[in-house]
Amino acid sequence: MTADRAETAIARGVRNPELMAAALALFEGRLHDAEPVLKAHLKRDPFDVAAIRMLAELAARIERYRDAEALLRRAIELAPDFLAARSNLATVLHRQGRSSEAVEELDRLQQVDPGNLMNANLKAAALGRVGEFDEALELYEQVLESFGKQPKIWMSYGHMLKTVGRRDDAIAAYRKALERNPALGEVWWSLANLKTLRFDDGDLSAMQEALGRGDISPEDRFHLHFALGKAHEDRREAETAFGHYDRGNSLRKTLLDYDADQTRASVDHAKSLYTADFFAARQGQGADATDAIFIVGMPRAGSTLVEQILASNSMVEGTMELPDIPKLAGQARNMGGIAKLSADDIRGLGERFLRDTQIQRKSAKPFYIDKLPNNWLHVGFIRLILPNAKIIDARRHPMDCCFSNFKQHFARGQAFSYSLTDMGRYYADYVDLMDHFDAVLPGHVHRVFHERLIDDLEAEVRAMLAYLGLPFEQACLDFHANDRAVRTASSEQVRRPINRDGVGQWQAMEPWLGPLVDALGPVLPQYPARP
Repeated sequence: MTADRAETAIARGVRNPELMAAALALFEGRLHDAEPVLKAHLKRDPFDVAAIRMLAELAARIERYRDAEALLRRAIELAPDFLAARSNLATVLHRQGRSSEAVEELDRLQQVDPGNLMNANLKAAALGRVGEFDEALELYEQVLESFGKQPKIWMSYGHMLKTVGRRDDAIAAYRKALERNPALGEVWWSLANLKTLRFDDGDLSAMQEALGRGDISPEDRFHLHFALGKAHEDRREAETAFGHYDRGNSLRKTLLDYDADQTRASVDHAKSLYTADFFAARQGQGADATDAIFIVGMPRAGSTLVEQILASNSMVEGTMELPDIPKLAGQARNMGGIAKLSADDIRGLGERFLRDTQIQRKSAKPFYIDKLPNNWLHVGFIRLILPNAKIIDARRHPMDCCFSNFKQHFARGQAFSYSLTDMGRYYADYVDLMDHFDAVLPGHVHRVFHERLIDDLEAEVRAMLAYLGLPFEQACLDFHANDRAVRTASSEQVRRPINRDGVGQWQAMEPWLGPLVDALGPVLPQYPARP
């Protein structure tokens, strides 16, 4: 399709009443209304690139990023000069953790559309994701010189300042965003998500006023509920706090596509596939490297603390939550299934992980950490392709852990966390699969219980380092002095000495946590079941 024909197709789509109705439904968050309209339209006109792009946006909203990517690549194939679709593709790549690919797309866009504000903003975020923090901050500052009235740019700048540990500067940037748009819910949540900031009466009034408006988006609304939940919890107003958390989670869940039965099926499949006989038959296969250390488990279970401790050792580099293992596992399934992989395939996948993650390594340290918590589902796959890699399971009391997830809004992923029942089932499934690997691969996974870590830091740190074959260093106990960049919600917490602030917070909300207790089942009274 030529550029002229592409422009004609886009213009025609914009004038189409059906697509206008779908666009309005997307804007208002009525994804269930938009989807059938778009699919029916594309069945009649499969070459309408405007409709393809809209369907890709819908897929991205419910975190079906692979579907969104495929649709956007189709739109670009049909209309190579469709710059908006290329920008959307960069966004989807970034959200999948493929930020280096996003930067490449954005570099190409910058050549033909150098003044595009949103592309510059996205490029700065992507640069931060690949560890180019100085360049990212410089780009944000350049953008703000010309577009300082844009609140979302100030918000993104605040995110980057928070990542590199400039807390006060981050707060100032967030406040500048709110000066420009006091109803921007994500900024209020960003302040709450610092964990160490307390809202004053003026903040509460401003958030309540914003929540009372009828013209804010569903995203602004659920972010405000999460922020107000934190504000009231800090004031020990448990019932009001839980009400806001509950409404925020309910709103967020309507925008996501999560099926707890699919997670259970994945666990059952992994247990049937990764048996002792499976590994015995593949002894000696996989990449030989010992570089990688994986920290797995539930989100909000202390994995960032474990990473911060280990990354304070002179031989270990902390990177980020890398997307590569789930991506490679998906590729392996598409190669005929994991059970049918040849020895060459298995080694190749391990070597590809090492090669593709090299971009995240900024030092010559011999070991590096991938702390994507959801890799617990892929422990067997990790053991297959990287048999010499170390795996640490960071585990926290199920009530503390699950309640901490329930009051956390994640920028992406963790779709299980917006329902107490889904979350309890997810935690129970995680424990079940890890128990399986304890039996099949005894001693291969080292478990760190969060409560033991904060009660006896030195003993637990020494045990971790012994498992990793690393010498003890005092810096690991002084982890809070490490000024490395931290990207997760716990970034401010791990810059403080060890403390028990997060222990038992769920107890104030106990009257409303019955669905979580029921879903956890025997996992709750058995904790901690294993050393």
